[in-house]
Amino acid sequence: MKALVWPVATYGCESWTLRKNEKTCLDAYEMKGLRKILRVSWTAKKTNEWVLNKAGVTKELLDTVNARKLAYYSHTMRKQGSCLEKEIIQGTMPGARRRGRPRTAWMDNIKTWTGLSMKESVRMTEDRDKWRKYVHGVANPRIEDHTIPYSFNNVADIRSLQQYCSIEHYQDG
Repeated sequence: MKALVWPVATYGCESWTLRKNEKTCLDAYEMKGLRKILRVSWTAKKTNEWVLNKAGVTKELLDTVNARKLAYYSHTMRKQGSCLEKEIIQGTMPGARRRGRPRTAWMDNIKTWTGLSMKESVRMTEDRDKWRKYVHGVANPRIEDHTIPYSFNNVADIRSLQQYCSIEHYQDG
């Protein structure tokens, strides 16, 4: 499934803005694929946990999309000079925005996942090794090394990961 189906399903995922609906659809798509492989009918009363245990896997599709998006962000931010992609990500659109609640933007996903401001994340992407460690912890919290927190549900967990990656010198004072 990872070799043939996921590349087709995640083509261009670096440019997606992941809202709650898209995350739910990705999880459902992954479970539907596993059920098809195991030949478990949707009418069979089997939970998703049962299907995952039977297949011997964990949910990874959303983590893969997050990691690819974060890797694309760092690749774009490391480009030297003036680049249209970099200007679009860093800049704002001229003019007034529409009425109502602002929609989730592409950069909002990056800010939420990393817990860093725009300025901090741009500085951190300059050092590839530290960014890779940081992204690995944020995008894939199921790490065997028990020194990195398993869940990133609050700011304290993200701050402890920042201390683990020793990025204090990246932050403004």
